[in-house]
Amino acid sequence: MTDGEKPEFEHATIVAHQIKSPVGSLHTILQTLLGGFAGELTPEQKRMLQGADQKCNEALDTIRGLLSLSQVQQRVAGGREVSELVSALHAVHEKFADAAAEKGVELRIEQETDMAHVGLDARHLDEALSALIDNAIKYTPEGGLVNVRLAVAEEKNEVVLNISDSGIGIPQDEFRNLFNPFFRASNARKHMPSGTGLGLAFVKAVFEATGGNISAGRSELGGAEFSVALPRKPVPETSETEERREPSMRVVVIGGVAAGPKIAAKVKRLDPGAEVTVIEMGRILSYAGCGLPFYISGLVNDQRELISTPEGVLRGLAYFQNVKDVRVLNRTEATDIDRKNRKIRVKDIVSGEQTLIPYDKLALATGAIPKVPEIPGGTLQNIFTLHGLEHAEGIKEQLAEKRAKDVVIVGGGLIGVEMTESLVSAGSRVTLIEMESHILPNLLDEEISDLVRRHFEDKGVRVALNTRVTGFEGDGKVEKVLAENGEFQADMVINGTGVKPNTQLAAKAGLEIGTTGGLKTDEHMRTSDPDIFAAGDCVETRCIILDEPAYLPLGSTAIKQGRVAAENICGIKSTFPGIVRTSVCKVFDYTMARSGLTETQARQAGFNTTVSITPGIDRSHYMPGAEMIIIKLVADQASGRLLGIQAVGPGEAAKRVDVAATAIAAAMTVDQTANIDHCYAPSYSEAMDNLHVAANVIKNKMAGHMHGISAGEVRNRLDAGEELVLLDVRTHSEFGGARIEGSVHIPINALRGRINELPKNREIIVFSRVSLSAYEASIILKANGFDTVRVMDGGITMWPTSKSS
Repeated sequence: MTDGEKPEFEHATIVAHQIKSPVGSLHTILQTLLGGFAGELTPEQKRMLQGADQKCNEALDTIRGLLSLSQVQQRVAGGREVSELVSALHAVHEKFADAAAEKGVELRIEQETDMAHVGLDARHLDEALSALIDNAIKYTPEGGLVNVRLAVAEEKNEVVLNISDSGIGIPQDEFRNLFNPFFRASNARKHMPSGTGLGLAFVKAVFEATGGNISAGRSELGGAEFSVALPRKPVPETSETEERREPSMRVVVIGGVAAGPKIAAKVKRLDPGAEVTVIEMGRILSYAGCGLPFYISGLVNDQRELISTPEGVLRGLAYFQNVKDVRVLNRTEATDIDRKNRKIRVKDIVSGEQTLIPYDKLALATGAIPKVPEIPGGTLQNIFTLHGLEHAEGIKEQLAEKRAKDVVIVGGGLIGVEMTESLVSAGSRVTLIEMESHILPNLLDEEISDLVRRHFEDKGVRVALNTRVTGFEGDGKVEKVLAENGEFQADMVINGTGVKPNTQLAAKAGLEIGTTGGLKTDEHMRTSDPDIFAAGDCVETRCIILDEPAYLPLGSTAIKQGRVAAENICGIKSTFPGIVRTSVCKVFDYTMARSGLTETQARQAGFNTTVSITPGIDRSHYMPGAEMIIIKLVADQASGRLLGIQAVGPGEAAKRVDVAATAIAAAMTVDQTANIDHCYAPSYSEAMDNLHVAANVIKNKMAGHMHGISAGEVRNRLDAGEELVLLDVRTHSEFGGARIEGSVHIPINALRGRINELPKNREIIVFSRVSLSAYEASIILKANGFDTVRVMDGGITMWPTSKSS
């Protein structure tokens, strides 16, 4: 602003102070009238009041702009504040990243330095940078680019900032007036009629007050370019008497999603003097990847909720810099580890520039990468993996535009199962293809998995088991999924065939890889190099039950491992004991939860197992909201040790699995599990909790009081032509539901009087709704001389149904 302009500006500022209060009061009165507090308004009255309110808002914006200009001249001009420009620039980038993404504009930052101090207070610096970047995004059309470049002019001891865009630009003859108060370029007024014309005047005042300058011109990208030059200031001392100290140690963390940020934050808490740097290939770090299916379904509306703390603070670059004091290099790839000299070579993904970063301790948290089958057509469009926010946005876009009418999910593991509800809720016809005989094959035994399959089919999902995908077909975009036993129409495919540890960097550096393919660590999360630690989905862990290597990538495990790694980096000898394979997921109205070994896994490991399958209500039956859960427990016949649990149903399954997981990890027996002192109230459980009942059934079997048989085995024996007596002891009120063909119905309360109707020379299989009455019936039969009596585990609830093909 020139000296000739100051008197007019000062006069305008005085007027602004004088009219701010009455205009604000008028705005409040208009809002009150529009809110209906003074009675019903006619359409014409409402239109006139809304117009007046809009004018008040515009006047208030102008007043605020004038007062901001006044404050800049009074505060910045003689101020001694010093701010760090690089972190401020990244904080503004983070602030506008979502707005740019929503508009389809790429917002890019290029920097030649990691630190540059300028003579401005943080608030005015943020406001000035925000005004420039906001304008660039606002006037750049969809598909455009906003490029921010930060460089250092050593000879002038200046920091040079260039903000260029591919937007509408500025008419050549209007550059000279661009920074005058109230001036707006003619094409800007056409593009966006509202505006005060004070933003660039404010920006100029901020930068000139600190001895800098700003100019505008035409960008090589076709739009406008703003060039800012600011004098560099020395790094401020932390105190007047204390010299800047060297860091206590340099810690570099590679990976910024789950385990990596945990390591970085914990190291800074334990050792505030440490210099911690996080290197992350993606733009966004520390996001809740496990929440992606719920973001796709719309249950989580805003992507920012996945990258926020529980208090709602975005976990972006500014958060880690300002709150955690952690330096973050996002969109940066670690390409090499020089173990001998303890340096990391990194490459800026945008610019291609390579640099070396030294470390005293290194932590690898490189995560997992999708297993993508190498089959024909795999590169067609609309074939996604659910790996990262970018793929989630791609899936969400297809669903929002109703282009994905037929969706095929390849793989019936956790990823595929968790995605199904999101797709169905969006109106898609969904087919789930699994090459094994049942879905969730590594997590559930077949009879429990069958319950999930039935629930899927009740919700309209087609489940194709024992089906191997051989290729994809389509003209540019996927149209068909080809399989050995048929083909499936598809507008979109989700590849849910699982993930594998991302250990390429570690292997290249010569670190030891475990038998599961994950990076091998000891119980302190230390790799084969004593100065390198690792945590998360790139790491092989140990199964506590079998004391052997295991790989189960979960965010909860990554966070716990990250904490242990950080403590050991800081000299605290903590350990991570391993896992018992606990996991849970939501399946429409069902919960699927499990821990430990399945019956199949336990037998493969050499255990002689005893199992129980017990359906039951998750709280007292008379309480509102009571729902069914089916629990399967697996125990070692010899020792009585609890080995595993699976729970499925609409009721509260996770609570029971969490308790059982604790018992499994502690090597507790079913006797001990049956007597765990659970909390009890009718709203939360029966007096004998579901887990207690399941444990007691195994105790009864081990003691010889009950002889069980699975529903699947009964079905197989009948199909083989064996002559079995199936005795249904459900009451008449229960008998109206599902029935087993050929069974004999004698209600439990009539059994003693009709016992002579049953043959003693044939094996009797007793069942009821959940087999509690069947156990009572078996005792009655044995007491009356029936020698071969078995109870069908789980009752009619577990009776197999035909499977999709």
